Amino acid sequence: MNLILLGPPGAGKGTQAKRLQDKYGIAQISTGDMLRAEVAAGTPIGREAKAVMEAGQLVSDDILVRMLGSRLEKLDAVIELKVDDAALVERIGGRYTCAKCGAGYHDTFQKPAKAGICDVCGSHEITRRADDNRETVAARLEAYHRQTAPLLPYYRAQGALQTVDGMADIDEVTRQIDAILAPVS
Repeated sequence: MNLILLGPPGAGKGTQAKRLQDKYGIAQISTGDMLRAEVAAGTPIGREAKAVMEAGQLVSDDILVRMLGSRLEKLDAVIELKVDDAALVERIGGRYTCAKCGAGYHDTFQKPAKAGICDVCGSHEITRRADDNRETVAARLEAYHRQTAPLLPYYRAQGALQTVDGMADIDEVTRQIDAILAPVS
């Protein structure tokens, strides 16, 4: 099964990708991983992307679409996790993780049973990513709307795009994705 999860940072793509890996036994890759592989292989797209990246610029939508284009023939679905930007700032701004085991927590939505202690491994090493602050989140959202969201009409025109409510409870998002994938699997 080949599918792409699209959505802004913090929309839940990583969480849902992990659940999809576990349920369907599929590998998770990212466009960043794909670009690095193209560069390493020295493909025409890889050489073009390398020049852009070495110049300190972001890879254009055109390059990404061409890179993904060859995979569209084998693509089962493109799933957009649609979210509200303001709520997303709250979601990202409150998250933190256990530095030892990677368990995720949130100031509002998912606190550990004992403050400062990981529920999974008991570690006291709780960290917050430096880029999980309102200013950085706003910049990342702007970049998403400018660089990634323009891919949505392309996938919609291919008949591959499905949208789920990324603001729903995690289990509900999983249920919506499963409903989309049921005819495919």
